[in-house]
Amino acid sequence: MARMVERRRTERLDQPRESRVKLPRFDPEAFGRWSEGIARGMGTANFIVYMTVVIAAWFLWNTLAPPHLRFDPYTFTFLTLILSLQASYAAPLILLAQNRQADRDRVALEEDRRRATMQKADTEYLAREIAALRVAMGEVATRDFLRSELARLAEELDEAAHRRQRLERRQQKRTSHRSAGSDPLDEPRDDLDGDYARDGRPEG
Repeated sequence: MARMVERRRTERLDQPRESRVKLPRFDPEAFGRWSEGIARGMGTANFIVYMTVVIAAWFLWNTLAPPHLRFDPYTFTFLTLILSLQASYAAPLILLAQNRQADRDRVALEEDRRRATMQKADTEYLAREIAALRVAMGEVATRDFLRSELARLAEELDEAAHRRQRLERRQQKRTSHRSAGSDPLDEPRDDLDGDYARDGRPEG
């Protein structure tokens, strides 16, 4: 009595009752691989050739062999039964193999779609980065600009050096004329005389 009460307590109405008949369990993955192997083998030219040879030998033996050795005489009832069984099992196996292939194709398609989405996102990100770099480079001095500025500065420095040398030579001439007692104002002025002050000394 106590066992029955305990059993009723353990049973739940919201769950199905476990079947007492224990059916054999099998691995669906292993069975699927087996079915794919059979379908792949039946879809080859070798299977068709071997099956044709077997059926031809069956016909010849049960037609030309002595009557007491014929195991399936005309109308070949046993052969018809075997071919029917083969067709009845081959069709579900081929469908199972096709379903597994369709599942793999769907997974591959989803993976390709995911990769395409990632590649599109990466491409858009790189495009935005390149656009930002172009905008930033528009505000930065380029190599050609720096070269032109350096060349202009070099020309200005060369002109200043030549000008300084000419001024030094003029100053030396004026000094030599002064030591000789000549007036520096007697010499004609040129465009370089503007660099001298009125007292004869170069401007700072």
